[in-house]
Amino acid sequence: MASAELQGKYQKLAQEYSKLRAQNQVLKKGVVDEQANSAALKEQLKMKDQSLRKLQQEMDSLTFRNLQLAKRVELLQDELALSEPRGKKNKKSGESSSQLSQEQKSVFDEDLQKKIEENERLHIQFFEADEQHKHVEAELRSRLSTLEMEAAQHQAVVDGLTRKYMETIEKLQNDKAKLEVKSQTLEKEAKECRLRTEECQLQLKNLHEDLSSRLEESLSIINEKVPFNDTKYSQYNALNVPVHNRRHQLKMRDIAGQALAFVQDLVKALLNFHTYTEQRIQIFPIDSAIDTISPLNQKFSQYLHENASYVRPLEEGMLHLFESITEDTVTVLETTVKLKTFSEHLTSYICFLRKILPYQLKSLEEECEASLCTSALRARNLELSQDMKKMTAGFEKLQTYIALLALPSTQPDGLLRTNYSSVLTNVGAALHGFHDVMKDISKHYSQKATIELELPTTTQKLITTNDCILSSVVALTNGAGKIASFFSNNVDYFIASLSYGPKTGSGFISPLSAECMLQYKKKAAAYMKALRKPLLESVPYEEALANRRVLLSSTESREGLAQQVQQSLEKISKLEQEKEHWMLEAQLAKIKLEKENQRTADKLKSTSSGQVAGVAQEKAAAVTATGQEDASAKAVPDPVHSTSEAPDVESREDLIRNHYMTRIVELTSQLQLADSKSVHFYAECRALSKRLALAEKSKEVLTEEMKVASQNISRLQDELTTTKRSYEDQLSMMSDHLCSMNETLSKQREEIDTLKMASKGNSKKNKSR
Repeated sequence: MASAELQGKYQKLAQEYSKLRAQNQVLKKGVVDEQANSAALKEQLKMKDQSLRKLQQEMDSLTFRNLQLAKRVELLQDELALSEPRGKKNKKSGESSSQLSQEQKSVFDEDLQKKIEENERLHIQFFEADEQHKHVEAELRSRLSTLEMEAAQHQAVVDGLTRKYMETIEKLQNDKAKLEVKSQTLEKEAKECRLRTEECQLQLKNLHEDLSSRLEESLSIINEKVPFNDTKYSQYNALNVPVHNRRHQLKMRDIAGQALAFVQDLVKALLNFHTYTEQRIQIFPIDSAIDTISPLNQKFSQYLHENASYVRPLEEGMLHLFESITEDTVTVLETTVKLKTFSEHLTSYICFLRKILPYQLKSLEEECEASLCTSALRARNLELSQDMKKMTAGFEKLQTYIALLALPSTQPDGLLRTNYSSVLTNVGAALHGFHDVMKDISKHYSQKATIELELPTTTQKLITTNDCILSSVVALTNGAGKIASFFSNNVDYFIASLSYGPKTGSGFISPLSAECMLQYKKKAAAYMKALRKPLLESVPYEEALANRRVLLSSTESREGLAQQVQQSLEKISKLEQEKEHWMLEAQLAKIKLEKENQRTADKLKSTSSGQVAGVAQEKAAAVTATGQEDASAKAVPDPVHSTSEAPDVESREDLIRNHYMTRIVELTSQLQLADSKSVHFYAECRALSKRLALAEKSKEVLTEEMKVASQNISRLQDELTTTKRSYEDQLSMMSDHLCSMNETLSKQREEIDTLKMASKGNSKKNKSR
């Protein structure tokens, strides 16, 4: 097959080559003919130049003859001037001579007249010949320029064809070489393919034998072990749990969320529309604050007051439907049970619309019967009555299709699976029709509001109510448009998602089978969750690498930590020794304190007789030295003291002891801080030394890489110099070729300039003549 394609390609190329060759021959003949024509024209130009030269010679001779005649005439005129005064003196004697001179003058005049006529004739001939020569020369020059242009064009065409011819020859030769190589490779591939086919045939035989043996074994196992095939029957297949499609469930939940938002907006707009309509009935055409309204409007207002009990369930039903679509469920029409409740709420709202429709139409008729109602307002009311009928019909149509979509979850025989797509498309069409009806209502109600605004009896309350109704109608229109566009954008996905269900089956048979399937799905998910064991937490690879670098270069290396532990143990032992020492010191001080207290008590008991003198002495000492303190706790007190000095001494000792204890604690904490800082500085020094070593290693690696890069740069520079030299050689060759071409062009220009100069000289000579 490949060889046939190659032969066909080669034949096409040969045909193109033959065509180009024939065109080349024709162009060559044309160039030769043009060259012959240009040579003939050059010969004609030479002949014309020769004739021009002859005429110029004749012109020169004639001019010379004219000059001679002019000189002769001047001589004759001079002689005549000389003879006239002589004739005046000798009138009498010169009568005979005057007669002779008159005869001669007449002869000369005749001769001069002939010469003048001949000169005029020659001038005319010369002028005609010059004009003819100029005309012929211009024609020849134009023809020569056109021929030169044609010759240049033909030469360019010939050069292009020769170049194209050479390129095609080279291309054909390259194609031929490529095709030969390709044919050789194809032959090799064909041989390899033959070998592979033989091997594949052997493998196929072995696989066939193996699969046949496995099939027999599996069939025997199925016949012996499997009681029945649940996928064979649709009733059993509907109980199988389908493959979980999380993306499908998330998409359906997202779509349900968007639909819930749109329905909430629609419900809000409907509530506002019915509420503001009720307010309008209370103030127009009769204001209830001034006079009683008609019984019809009273009943209509009573029904409109109940709109929330019919409109609010729509939002609740859609919310329940949105909550039923979760990530763990299987969302198809057979499993969306909450769609039935939404359909029932929509049915109840449509019953409410049917109930208020006659009252609404009668209310509009009552407005038309009012005395201030104009013809334009009456026409708008009639249009609005028609629009309200269309709105109710649109809701009924939409409810019909939604009820059909709710049938598969309650009555599987009520709607065939083949009709799902058509019902969904009809739902989209019904939504678009409802949107169109709402646009008409918005347009007609805005016209009605503008007309009522121009009435003289229109109150501010009515204007405000009309604005509120118009805003609610606009919101209804926008909400209906959004829902219609949303459904039309997702209807293809709804139709495509209907096939989501059990494998190798047409779908769920009944809502009961779908419910059982969901229960089995929950059990399977719980079983898989129980089987799944939590994996141990592992460190990510990047974090492990970072920790390794930290261990290599940071202060938390093994040696540093060991040294720190050893130093901390030594400090702990020293601190324990100091603690024991200070505990012993504290016990000794306590014993000494007890002894001193005992001694002071004994002394106080022995000196109880001089109590009064001691008290007076104590008062005097307090007056004279109120700020003195006892420096030493071991000093012996005065023999005369009161019993109140013992607690003062104890308090002073406690203050001294607490002072020294706090000082000891501060010194120990400063010592520990200094030790920890020294350890920290030592660890930082070790880390810096390690980092320095790593930096030196990286420096060595980078120096080696720099050497390799410098070698690569030198090699690339050598290659660049070689390529520069080759390009310079090519440029020198091209410049030589261009110089030769410029020389040829300059020669041709010189020849053309010489021809132009010769033609200009000839033209100047002709003009001077």
